[in-house]
Amino acid sequence: MERLRAAVKYGADAVYMGGAGLDLRAYAPGFSAEELSKGIELAHDSGVKVYLTLNIIAHNRHLEDAGIKFKDIEKLGPDALIIADAGLWELAKRTVPHIPVHLSTQAAVTNWRSAKFWFDLGVKRVNLSRELSLEEVREIRDKVDIELEVFIHGAMCVAYSGRCLLSAYFTGRGANRGECTQPCRWSYELFEENRPHDPLVLSEGKEGSFILSSRDLCMIRHIPEMIQSGVNGLKIEGRMKSIHYVATVTRVYREALDRYISDPKGYEFDPSWEAELRKVSHRSYHTGFYFGRPEQVDPDDKRSYLGDCVMTGLVLGFEKETGMAIVEQRNRFFKGDMLEVFGPKKGPYSFQVNRLYDENGTEISAAPHPRQIIRIPVEQELSHLDVLRKYI
Repeated sequence: MERLRAAVKYGADAVYMGGAGLDLRAYAPGFSAEELSKGIELAHDSGVKVYLTLNIIAHNRHLEDAGIKFKDIEKLGPDALIIADAGLWELAKRTVPHIPVHLSTQAAVTNWRSAKFWFDLGVKRVNLSRELSLEEVREIRDKVDIELEVFIHGAMCVAYSGRCLLSAYFTGRGANRGECTQPCRWSYELFEENRPHDPLVLSEGKEGSFILSSRDLCMIRHIPEMIQSGVNGLKIEGRMKSIHYVATVTRVYREALDRYISDPKGYEFDPSWEAELRKVSHRSYHTGFYFGRPEQVDPDDKRSYLGDCVMTGLVLGFEKETGMAIVEQRNRFFKGDMLEVFGPKKGPYSFQVNRLYDENGTEISAAPHPRQIIRIPVEQELSHLDVLRKYI
């Protein structure tokens, strides 16, 4: 719910929410039925649409339960359902025909005839495969009158449109049923058959070789090309990410999109956007398949997580009479630290923590306890869900 609030406040036009046990993040906290209802109400009150993800590749055992869940979902009033499986699509069309269906990227739509096939069946929007170039996206746009959505930022799978079998093979937990253990992020060694104790080194580093781990997609430098491709939605991969990630990435793309839309001819890329995106946890950035086949891997690129900053606190409120920010601690910080603050329309700017107080007003020298409520005197007024962070 906290990440949902951040996405809404930091500028998303729509959010996608997992629930009902049919989405692809079985190990994420997820939403209860009550939380789904509250989350949809919260989003709608802010003019933000909600798409529920029901995009597993279903087996027979899922179908009966899915029909019941579709009826429960109907009462929640989502703006669309994101579905990948043809059986679940047929079930949704029969049980909740008035709720629009968006086809998940898991369906691997890579050509205009496939898009037209789904359009003719009644699908409103297609989330295109991440293996497409912008040229291919434009051709689909020219030939099919259907809403198109593409990914613009975030993690990518080393599998076709995320259809991966590694997790099921190694752990018995199927990625296509929402149980992915992310084995493409693991370290691997390669051995020649007759030399089982002599690994072949594919890249330097004590961590081993991350030969299956993709870089993260980042299209912040290419906002004009993305909009000019004719797509209707730009999607940030954000599930199982921190509130720091959700707030930062949403804010950056919101600002870039608004600036382009307000003045396409005068639009210029702002390097500070890229700097902001480097502050959150990520792998090396690249542009995916949008400009052709991705570049070959740099041997020094170990695909480990990068990030210039760590989130230290989330602002819960501000006392105007005392000038105190009420902050929930997220990572340890100390009196004397330089922190950076940003909000939906604020900063980032830095300030030094000259004093710290606990919830009872006692002065302290550090905030070491997870989710500890602390009070910090600040010179500028802060707002609910502003983020505090410090450089690593």
